[in-house]
Amino acid sequence: MSSKIELELPQQPTRPTGDLILLSVALVAVSLAAILIKLSEREIGPNATIFNRLWIATLAFSLWNGLKAVVDRKEEKITVKSLPDSHQEGLLFILVGIVGSASVICWAWSLTQTSVANSTVLRSMSPVFTSLGGWLLFNQRFDRRFLAGMVLAILGAIALEWDDLQIDSDRLIGDLVALLSALFYAANLLIIEALRSNFTAATILLWRCGIGSLFLLPIVWLTEDQFFPKTIEGWLILIALAVICQTFGQGLLVHTLNRFSSGFVAVVLLFEPAIAACFAWLIFAEQLTLVNGLAFAVILAGIYLAKTSGSAEKVATE
Repeated sequence: MSSKIELELPQQPTRPTGDLILLSVALVAVSLAAILIKLSEREIGPNATIFNRLWIATLAFSLWNGLKAVVDRKEEKITVKSLPDSHQEGLLFILVGIVGSASVICWAWSLTQTSVANSTVLRSMSPVFTSLGGWLLFNQRFDRRFLAGMVLAILGAIALEWDDLQIDSDRLIGDLVALLSALFYAANLLIIEALRSNFTAATILLWRCGIGSLFLLPIVWLTEDQFFPKTIEGWLILIALAVICQTFGQGLLVHTLNRFSSGFVAVVLLFEPAIAACFAWLIFAEQLTLVNGLAFAVILAGIYLAKTSGSAEKVATE
């Protein structure tokens, strides 16, 4: 595989406002994951929760792709390819399933070795890795306004957890694993961005979820006592997690990678903890402070700077 991955973007109409709305809706949908995972873990462990989330989402994406293929055949539309036709694409599909799952596993592991605040802050470093990877692999260029917005959004994410941050040598392993989770998440976005030029979001996520669930299967077998929930409520929570967060939310998020750079999407995702905190305030009556509100504003200011730079949107090529 060459060190540079060329992106061939198809011509498309300029609709940044519509895509930004879709990205915002995706952000709200994926932000529900923290709440639903917390509810699911009342019955099963974190690895089993993610495993069920992925295999249920695999079924949902299979159904969607199947229905779309039938409609395209009836309307005599050209069907976008759903299988890799080169060794490089096949390798990327395998990698996206592995690194996406590895990111979640490392995040869950870090939470057992360090504080939630430390883990959250270190995982918020993913835009740095995503932008660096975009520069090295895709030859993307980020102007000063984008970089300033990214730094501002990261500072806002750090401020969200500032009161609970702990510097302790005993937590070093957990901190490093959280940072590794950020690296894997950045790699996940970059690989999806490379695939997005030739495949639909549903096809990419079908492969990502299917391979990810197979990757997680032995891990759940070794680490969990229970694979599936025992109550209808537990199953409904898992179905909501798979359909709302993984299928709908991640589907919209991946769709927007045909318009926005993975670096910008990673910056926008820094607002996910803020939305999750608002949901926790509404559902679990968790407290929100003035510092939280200021941190939300700083993150939004950073996202605005990044969006209004010349580095957020991709330029369609001939």
